[in-house]
Amino acid sequence: MPRFTYKAVTPAGEVQEGELEAADEQTVIRKLQGDGLIPVKTRSVSGKGLGLELGFGRGRGKRVSQQQIALLTQELATLLEAGLTLDHSFKVLLDLADDPRLVKLLSELQEHVRGGDTFSEALEAQQGLFPSLYINMVRAGEASGAMQAVLSRLADYMERSAELRDTVKSALVYPTILLLVAGLSVILLLVFVVPQFAQMFDDMGEALPLATRIVIGLGDLFRDYWWALLGGILGLVSLLRNQLAKPEVRYRWDKRVLRMPLIGDLVAKVETARFSRTLSTLVHNGVTLLAALSLVKDVLSNKIIAEAIAAAAEELKHGRGLAETLMEQGVLPRLAIQMIKVGEETGKLEPMLEKVANMYDREVKSAVQRMLSLLEPLLIVGLGVVVAGIIMSILVAIMSVNQLAF
Repeated sequence: MPRFTYKAVTPAGEVQEGELEAADEQTVIRKLQGDGLIPVKTRSVSGKGLGLELGFGRGRGKRVSQQQIALLTQELATLLEAGLTLDHSFKVLLDLADDPRLVKLLSELQEHVRGGDTFSEALEAQQGLFPSLYINMVRAGEASGAMQAVLSRLADYMERSAELRDTVKSALVYPTILLLVAGLSVILLLVFVVPQFAQMFDDMGEALPLATRIVIGLGDLFRDYWWALLGGILGLVSLLRNQLAKPEVRYRWDKRVLRMPLIGDLVAKVETARFSRTLSTLVHNGVTLLAALSLVKDVLSNKIIAEAIAAAAEELKHGRGLAETLMEQGVLPRLAIQMIKVGEETGKLEPMLEKVANMYDREVKSAVQRMLSLLEPLLIVGLGVVVAGIIMSILVAIMSVNQLAF
């Protein structure tokens, strides 16, 4: 029978390690739980399988990543659910952490809590590492006495938000690689292939076809002034980033993005899923609807939609319904607003928001797949047209040389 190493925590917060024989890892976990222990890490002695591992890996960034914060949140919820105090939970997590940044973070949080601060105050002292949404949800958990449930909900929210973000990012990987390969192919043709024919055409001078002169000129430009072109591209990217950092420019940009075919629809669906899941999570954890809306607008990346949510929050102060004000703003899909209206009328706003979020998560994945199915052939055809244009310009010039020769 296979042997497994394990690391577990006792109800008193002590870490225990050892080995067990079992059919699989799930059996090990059940046996440890049956003995009153909290499984933290299990691994096959043979090294096969990933195993259960509630612990922190080594990161490479300068700050603790959001993925690490999500893992910290889930582990803290697990330890609190097992009956450990917040201070004991920090002690256990410090024993498990092997990343210096996490050790520093956990030590600071523990010091604040031991010094009499609440957990939310300890998080707030971390200078922006934890978003205001996270801190306010923890504060609501402290007020309601349901910290473990709030942390579990927070971890689930962060995981689902990361999945949505990764869906969009993953969809952009292939088109980006295809664009880079296409651009590199064209540059190689212009820099290394076209000049081979240039000497043949030197004697023709102005007699060369216009298309051939343009292609040869582009080849010379890339070969002799690549450093200037690279600097220009980097400068343009820097200028765009600086411009988009200005609120008025970002506002106009976001407005144009929402009007773009396909892309605007995708952005609206992503923001609808993010809005619905965040609002559902906040309302579920005891945050008032008005306070939740003021937090949600800071989570959204599109300024037009964020401004519409802020306007809806203002109307809510005057006793109007959420769905009614969102419908007037006209930035979210009508189906989502109708579902929110049903939730308001039936007194089940939070579960309805969760359904909206799940539905638009699926819609985003479908929209991404549709975009890829259209984008891939367009990029391939575009590359083919450019390469064919370069080749045709050379062939036309060769035919002209032959005609002059005879």
